[in-house]
Formats: sequence, C-alpha cells, structure tokens
Amino acid sequence: MDTSLVSSQTVELLSQITGQKLTQKNLTPPVIFLANLVTVLLGVIFVDGTVAESEKQRLLTTLYRFSNPESDVRKLTHLMIKGVKDNQVYKQVNSLLVLAAPLSESEKLLLIGFGYEMSAADGEIDPHEKKYLEIVAKDLGIQSQHLAILEAGFTHQENVEPVDLNEVHFLLSPARFQELDTIFVKAASDMLAALPAKPEHKITKHHSNISYRELAKFQENRKQLETYCGQISQIVKDCNERSFLPYTLIEEIEKVFKKIKLQRFRLAVVGEFSKGKSTLLNALLGEEIQPVREIPCSGAVTVLKHGIQKRIICRYQNGTEEEITFEEYQLKATISENAAIDCLSDELADSQIDEIVFEHPDLELCSNGVEIVDSPGLNEHPDRTKITQKLLKDTDAVIFLTNASCSLTQVERDLLHDLKNQLNLNYGRENEPVNNLFVVGNFIDLVRSDKGREQVRQRIERFVNGQNPILVGENRVHLISAQATLEAILQGDENEYLKSFQNFTQSIDKFLTFDSGNLKIKQFITQINAMSQKSLDGLYQFEDILKGKIQISEAEKHKILEKIGEASGRDVKIKNLAEIQQKEVIKQATHSWTKWREELKENIIQQSQHWDSPHSPAFSQDKLIKDYINQFTKTVSREIDTWGNTKVRDVILLKSIEDLDTKIAYELNAIQSEFQSIDMRIQTNLSQQLKLSINGINDDFMGLGGIGGGLGIGGALAAGLMVFTGFGFIAIVIASLAAAIAGSFGLGMLDFDGLKNKIKAKVIEIGFQKFNDSMDKNKLPTQLDEILGSVFENRVESASGVIAQAIALYENLLEQQEKAHNETLEQREAEKMWIYQKRQELEQVQNGLEIILSKCTIV
Repeated sequence: MDTSLVSSQTVELLSQITGQKLTQKNLTPPVIFLANLVTVLLGVIFVDGTVAESEKQRLLTTLYRFSNPESDVRKLTHLMIKGVKDNQVYKQVNSLLVLAAPLSESEKLLLIGFGYEMSAADGEIDPHEKKYLEIVAKDLGIQSQHLAILEAGFTHQENVEPVDLNEVHFLLSPARFQELDTIFVKAASDMLAALPAKPEHKITKHHSNISYRELAKFQENRKQLETYCGQISQIVKDCNERSFLPYTLIEEIEKVFKKIKLQRFRLAVVGEFSKGKSTLLNALLGEEIQPVREIPCSGAVTVLKHGIQKRIICRYQNGTEEEITFEEYQLKATISENAAIDCLSDELADSQIDEIVFEHPDLELCSNGVEIVDSPGLNEHPDRTKITQKLLKDTDAVIFLTNASCSLTQVERDLLHDLKNQLNLNYGRENEPVNNLFVVGNFIDLVRSDKGREQVRQRIERFVNGQNPILVGENRVHLISAQATLEAILQGDENEYLKSFQNFTQSIDKFLTFDSGNLKIKQFITQINAMSQKSLDGLYQFEDILKGKIQISEAEKHKILEKIGEASGRDVKIKNLAEIQQKEVIKQATHSWTKWREELKENIIQQSQHWDSPHSPAFSQDKLIKDYINQFTKTVSREIDTWGNTKVRDVILLKSIEDLDTKIAYELNAIQSEFQSIDMRIQTNLSQQLKLSINGINDDFMGLGGIGGGLGIGGALAAGLMVFTGFGFIAIVIASLAAAIAGSFGLGMLDFDGLKNKIKAKVIEIGFQKFNDSMDKNKLPTQLDEILGSVFENRVESASGVIAQAIALYENLLEQQEKAHNETLEQREAEKMWIYQKRQELEQVQNGLEIILSKCTIV
C-alpha cells in the first residue's frame, strides 16, 4: 500500500463518512483497506434491493477480521458502516476511486475477492451482485480473467485457465502483504485456500543427485523462527490492546520478523570474460538458463532467484523496469558479437541496463533461499569498481572462476586481491584472508593428465594461501568442468566431473549453512528472545501492579512525567550534537579533498612510470591506449580509495564518531540510571527492560567498515565519480591521439619507448580533464554528505529508537497503574488469568527457540 497516495480528498471523505475529524496520521493501512472493504461489501448487500439478516452477520464477520474488540479501529468500522450506508458511497465511483488510490494491485484483488465471498455465501452469486462487482473491478483496473478465477473459487468450479490461476495465486501470495500486517497475510492466505489449487510444476530435467540438504534444514529452522516471531507479534498486539505492553514492542518485533522473512543468501559469481561463468550457473541450477557462447557473453548483472512463477524483470539505470520474455532476456543479457570480438568496453559502458532479475520456481538452489548474482566479465569492464560494489553488497559468498588450463593471470590475481580487500571492508577488517571466497578452476577436462591437474591445484593454492594469503578455510579451491557437469545433469549420467562438482556444491552448501546461516539463526534467536523477555517483564510488572506490589503515588507519577520530558530533551540533544559534528566532518573532508586534488596529477604522473603494455604503439595503438586508460582509471580509483579510507575515515570521521558514540552512551546511561532509581523506589524492573534495548544498539552501530556499501568511503566515491570512463571516452582519447601517433609526435617510428611515454602523457592529460569534468558534474560535496551523513544518521536513529522505547516504558507503567486502579476485583482476577496464559505462550516460544539453537550448535 502506498500511503503517500492518501490525499487531502481522502482524509476529507473519510472524515465525512465517519463523522470524525480525521487526519492523515489516522489513515493507517488497515483503516484505508477497511474503508474500501465496507464500501464494496455494502454495495454487494444493497445492489439487489434486499438486505437479509444473514448478510448483516456476514458483513460483520468479514470486517471484524481486521480489528480487535474495543479497539479504535473496531469503533471506526461501525462509524464507516453507518456513514457509507447513509451517504450511499458504494454508488459513487469517484469516491471509491479516491478511497482505493493507495491500494496495490494485490490489495484491490483481495478487496474484490471479499466481495465475491460475500455474494456467494448462500451458495450462488446473484446476477445483480456479480454485475456490481464487475463494474467496480473494472474501475479499479482489475482484469476480467482474474475475476473469473475468484468466481470459480467461490462457486466451486474447477475448470479454469491455468495461466490466469497462476497470476491470481501470484498476486494474492501472502508474501506480498507482509509489509502491511499479519492480518492481511492471514486474509490473503485464506482467500487463496478458497480458490482452485495451482497445478504442480513438472520438472522436465533429469535428476542430477545434486542436493542442498543443509540449506534445506536451514530453511526449516528459518520458517520455524518466522512462526515463533509471528506468535510473539500477535501476543504483543493483544497485550497492547489491553494496555499491558508498550506499542514500541510491536515495532521492534515487526522489524525482526521482516528481517527473518527477507533473509536470503547471496552468492556472487565473479571472473573475467570467457571463463565459463554462464555454464557454471547453468550447472548450479541444473537447467540451461544463462545464454552461453564461446566469446564473451554476459553483459549485465543478472540475479537468479526463486519465484512462484517463471518471469524475468529488466531494471534500467533510470529507475524504470519491465517484464521481458525469455528470448528478450537471451538478447539483453548478452553483448553483441561484434563488441565481444572487438570493442567490448564501449558497449558495456553504453548499456542502460542496471540488472536483470530472473525468477524461477523449480531451481533447487534458489528454492533453498539462495540468490545467485552473475557478473559481467570484470577484466575489460569500464565500471569495474561500481559493478563489484553491486555484486558484493550483502554477499554471503563469492565464487571466483578461472580457466584451469591457464589459471590465475596477473589480471586475475589483481582481481582476487580487490575482492579480498572489499570483502574485508564489508566486515570492517583490513588485509585479512577471507573465508567466504571460493576459487574454482573451470575447464579441468582440458587438462588431461593427473599430474597436470595436481599442478593446477598447487598453482592456485600456492597463490591464495601464500605470503599474503587471499582466503582461509577448508574446501575453498575446486577444479571442475562446468560443461561436462551440465551435460551429465541434463542426460542423467554419472561421471567424474559430476562427482567433482558435487563436492564443490556440498562445500557451498555447508559454508552457507554452518559459517553464515547458523550465525544468522543465532542472531535472530537472540533478538526474538529479547522481545520475548521484554514482553514477559512487562506482563510480570502489570501482574505486580494488580497484586498491589507496585503502587505509584501522585508525587511519583509527576516525577515519571518529568523524566519523560527529560528523555525527549536528551533525544533532541543527541540530534543537535550529531548535526554539528556532521557539518564539521563534511567541512574538514571537503578541505582535505581540495588539497588532495591539487596533488593528484603529479601523483598520477609518478605512478604512470610503472604502467606497461605488451602492445606496440605502431601496430596495436588502440589496444595500447585502452591499456593505459584502464591503468589511469585504476590509479585514480586507488588514489581516491586511499584518500577516503586513510585521511577521511581514519583521521577525520573516526574521531568524530567516537566522540558522538561517547555522548550517546552518556545520555542513554543517564536514562538507565533514572530507571534504576525508579526501580528502587517502586520495585519495578524498568532498567532491565531498557538494558535489552541499549545492548541491542550495537547491532545498529556497524562500525565504519560498512561505509559506502562495503567499499569504504574512497571506494564508494570512486564508483560514483569515475563515470568519465563511460561510452565515448575511449573513442575520444583514441581520436585525439590518432593524428599525433601518425606523426609520431615528432619522433622516429622506431622510438617505441618515446612514443609510449608521449601516449601516456596524452592519456593523463585528457583523462585528468575528464575526471575534473566528472567531479563538477557529480558534485562531490553532495556525495560526501550522503556517504558520511549516513553514518551519523544510523547512530541518531538507533539512539532515538532506544529513547522512544524508554518513554514508552514510562507511559505504559502509568497506563497499567491507571487501568488497575479502575478495575473491579473480579476484573483483576480475570486479567491475572489472561496474563498467566500469555506468559505460558511466551515461555513455550522460548523453549522452541532453545531447541532450534541446539540444532544450530551441532555441526
């Protein structure tokens, strides 16, 4: 639901319908959906001219699903029923369109589904009601074939179009309603249960005996955590409705639930062009999905993931996207043969595609929660830094592919070092071997002898485990033949290559599960347990109030109200401090950049002495120029990276952040101390409840390693500023040098070294000019502000969240006291029994979490 589409007209209309002075803040997603639902259901009821008592009951039964008794939403629902009926809103197309504007396509379909459910409740759909629903659906933009599926579901017809049925199941998938509320998820699930079942997908490929058992177990545990999280969420909501627990607990548990729901492993495949990445992916997936050919092929970042139906989404750099056919995908995912054979860089730079997302229901690896990110070849890509940034963002593991018959060229060795450095930056480390990188030698079938294969393995292992080791861990180096494996899979054969590949996939399976997945499970369990414990503490606190063990005097109440005001003041203080420090950091960083920029050209000239190329300036001038351009951009990127991470991050930012963290800790500890004083005076445990939140703030203070999406400040700036390497830059440099080379810059044709130096100087001159133009175009201060500002914003947001929870604890304590004071002895006893039941439910969840934790601890 897009609540930004809630207009003043919507607020005015709903205020008129309910007779209440509503504001935009009052129009929450459940309220908006209910307003639409009331309108459509009343239209169904009144369209045939008669209203039966059974229809009134069905109306209330349906509407009551979306609210709890005694809640404001329930009261508002009754006002809506009266207002829609009195004003006959269900007859007003424009009014309905105003109400439905924020609804998504899926929500509109669910809405009309309830209309069909209401109409068919007596066994058949009245013609007048059917006509009304068709008119409303047309106004809402719902396709007629989707209505046919809804009608079939509620009239028990089985003969439906499979394609239409799949589309309706896709639109009503409960996963599409997760961002709204669990009530919507349940409603969508129930609606699907009433529809004809989807036909099962038939797998046409042969069984390959490649399975991901550990990942399957992980998914079982993750889904169980989802269930437990949902149970706590419902308990907290029920308790909040009765003023037993603060509202902030609902927000906390929903954040954790969303993280668990969206948990996916990202597996990136990286390497140079023509190393067999596409064939490797096809072997991993057990199906020929990625286009393959002998010359460089993949030209765009492609994400392969699980989906309930096969579909392909092409996303463009301008923010638009479109669904494309498989044939279009085969074209868009590849570069042209001419470019592959000749000028590769320009076509890659000119591409307007950001990424292509391929969803598929039958890929075992993806169905076990793995998203595979396929990279274009990085050796000749002009935006290598930017592409690598996208690939490594939130990546759990990386597969680096090389050709076993000529493994680890110098370019590949440089790429591996880059990968190591950037993976380290993801975790705030420097120059340590990484354990989530797999180096895979492909085309091992081209190395015939056992001795040759052993030599290949030794060559790779010596490099990755050498003096400056790249990786650490068992089974990180593998030798495979992706093509031979794929053929064995598709033909249902067994061979040595399939066995080697199975060993490789098992190492991926175990790594993702034990090294990455189980750690995530443990983190989720810690977070869920914290929510459960906060809930239990709150319930115990209210029980003590009901028993008279906790009593708050008027004087104490005034003190608590004062502390609420002080806590709000501390929040404002932290925000002001962060704003002042952020401005100072930006000021210092901008000054540092200006000084660095003045020295840059001289630094590049010095480093250019080490640039080299095997190509002749007389016979391969275009390739020579490309080599120098690549080395120029690499030098500038490295210089930006060094400046950003040493002078800005380590010198300027680190000190400021440490200072801000100290001040935030002081303010939060002051609130904690005030809570402890209250605990001592009235025998509560507010300080323990707040302590869980303060401890959890460290999860949000991610250090400085994650700045710039895993590339560091310098890397992020380099990725954003080096746009001058785009389409046409190489052509401009080549054209500007062509005449000078033809005249040999006044040198003899055999003075190749002198000619190379002249070309270097010209590349630096034009490149530096383009770099300056790029900086002016991309506005460095704005980029710095965004990158550095995000560090401060994360800290302020986390601190504000804890303070909001502290205030909510204060307010909830007063609410509990007021509630207990106004209840009879009989009501108090009933409350105690209800609390006891909820405590038991929470303790059962905790026991279930312990069982999952014990499973994850056993390797």
